[in-house]
Amino acid sequence: MAAQAAGFRPCLICRPDRRGDTLINGDTPEVVRQSLMLIADGFMDQNSAADLGRRIGISPRHLNRLFEDHIGATPALIAQSRRAHFARRLLDETDLTVTHISSASGFKSIRQMNRVMKNVFRFTPTELRKKRRKADRLVIDGGLKLRIPCPEGFDFDAILEYLAPRVIPGVESVVDGVYRRVTNTCGYPGVIEVSGGAGGGDLRLIAHLPSFNGLPGDVARCRTLFGMDVDVSRAREELSGDPVLAPLIALRPGLTLPGAWDRFETGVRIILGQQVTVRGASTLAGRITRELGTPVPGLGQVGLGFLFPSADRLRDADLTSMGIPQARSLAIRSFSGAVADQSLDLYDHSALPELLKRLQQIPGIGPWTANMIAMRVFGHMDAFPSGDLGLKSAILKLSSRGSSTDETIEKMSQRWSPWRSLAFTYLLRSLPTPAGSEAA
Repeated sequence: MAAQAAGFRPCLICRPDRRGDTLINGDTPEVVRQSLMLIADGFMDQNSAADLGRRIGISPRHLNRLFEDHIGATPALIAQSRRAHFARRLLDETDLTVTHISSASGFKSIRQMNRVMKNVFRFTPTELRKKRRKADRLVIDGGLKLRIPCPEGFDFDAILEYLAPRVIPGVESVVDGVYRRVTNTCGYPGVIEVSGGAGGGDLRLIAHLPSFNGLPGDVARCRTLFGMDVDVSRAREELSGDPVLAPLIALRPGLTLPGAWDRFETGVRIILGQQVTVRGASTLAGRITRELGTPVPGLGQVGLGFLFPSADRLRDADLTSMGIPQARSLAIRSFSGAVADQSLDLYDHSALPELLKRLQQIPGIGPWTANMIAMRVFGHMDAFPSGDLGLKSAILKLSSRGSSTDETIEKMSQRWSPWRSLAFTYLLRSLPTPAGSEAA
């Protein structure tokens, strides 16, 4: 515990009660960023730091050294703090028993939970529960309710506007300001609902789950989807000096980079967006889900009913019978096969040029698709789909250019590096309605 006493700076994954203290930004090495994402997804709930090193492809000693240099704590301490702060949230905001909270937070026993909570908070779980603010507590009613603190000025409505036309029918929906999706917790499906908090300082998550053991991972995935784990404040500050982007940033200062709830699912959804409208791609995704997804009965009242099909299921599927063109069908099957046989690691920590090259080696994946996947699935902040139709429309509108080729846009984008993904997001948001591309 010496690292904690010596200035351990827990990230938002681990410290959900602190705003603006995220550790992931443009200076975070890719290997550390992907390791943090694995920890957030619960990898170390069942694995050791040595397993994490092997998963990422470097020695545990080197991984620990990178974490100490850039984070201020080892992966084991980050994972431990994540469990402790999630347990603290459940103690404060729910009436779950300490036994259930211990299991839901990833502790191996109540004794371990007591020891860690005492070290982190200086109080036992029972003592912490007595200290909770009962007047400001969410009550369990129709699901387990939690608050997810947001970065300052976070624009939740903008993310919903982006996600709404892109949802996969049957898997997710955006209705009346609420994002809902089917999730798979420990082999049992459930539903997560996310809406904006009354004061704008947090989101409200309602979990309808048969077991809360996987809930920390669902909260982490929620944060990733809504772009809350990457600190873009410095990026906004630097891009605000650009004459094209400055008015866009002033208009929506809380815009973030949308991520992915499920990396494989989002990758397939992006491939479906090749050369079709946004809603057209969602329609195709819905067909795939109905034909090949796992049915989840009893969710008709919220318009949901499926888990998205796995990579193993899609790698050999006949997608052309669903109206998907042969080239795109090949791309989806090739991408699925690469994920299934692990030749493509969805937590690849390679530098952006190497990752783009690796993605474009998959049949049917070109520069646009590779950059979109690098941006939304892998979280690269300098990915830039220069061939996007919506992007071209936005640049023509804002820069008064007579024409904009991929090459001229790519050259223009260099002045926004290393924050080109955020610049891309702002440019697309400048369009009045979604244009004819996946990204718009």
